Amino acid sequence: MTIDTVNTVRVDCANPVHAAALVMLLDAYARDPAGGGEGLSDFAKAHLVAAMAARPQMYSILAFDGEQPVGLVNCIEGFSTFACRPLVNVHDVTVLASHRGRGIAERMLAEAEAIARERGAVKLTLEVLSGNHGAVRLYERIGFAGYQLDPTMGKAMFLQKWLS
Repeated sequence: MTIDTVNTVRVDCANPVHAAALVMLLDAYARDPAGGGEGLSDFAKAHLVAAMAARPQMYSILAFDGEQPVGLVNCIEGFSTFACRPLVNVHDVTVLASHRGRGIAERMLAEAEAIARERGAVKLTLEVLSGNHGAVRLYERIGFAGYQLDPTMGKAMFLQKWLS
């Protein structure tokens, strides 16, 4: 496979090919150690596409190698109160193991950035596991950096609290 055979597209949740690809790729990502090692629940598989379609603040990009789906980026628009403009969180980035290291994630992220700019976003954000060295290198190479306001206050931390 060469990068020239890979095509990126904006997801249309009404397109059954896109819908199936989105669920398959997100499930593969969830099963990967970088995604937690446990696949999506049956509930998530059955309801994910409709739930995403109902949220206009979400958008996704798929990568296909010919007819085979090989990559996915999911983004969620939020809001920067300091800038009084939208921001976009890159929530999921995945490329099938068979296609990693070939520039696919970079191409999908470039499309995600283009859409964020169309929406007037002030910045992109993302979180990444520190042990995912390849992803960290990619993100830094394309302009992502640690977040801080005042160096004496330290770098921002990503925290979570499960609600159920």
